[in-house]
Amino acid sequence: MLGSRRDDGDCRTYVGWTNDIDKRLAAHNAGTGAKSTRGRSWFLIYLENCATRNEAMSREWHIKHDRKFRTQLLTALREK
Repeated sequence: MLGSRRDDGDCRTYVGWTNDIDKRLAAHNAGTGAKSTRGRSWFLIYLENCATRNEAMSREWHIKHDRKFRTQLLTALREK
């Protein structure tokens, strides 16, 4: 899960799966990642390692739909 925070206090998260987190994060910050991530500065909030692609895609789906979990991570981030 990636996070982005703007000076106006706007916080966003992005959830996805990848084989290369460094390359994916660089792509998002360069504006060549997902359309919804362009124009923002992103940093790593949460990472899970999965054994298979199917497991990674399943975890991505569950995390995307678990608003409570994402909100807890953002709350912890704001307190830092």
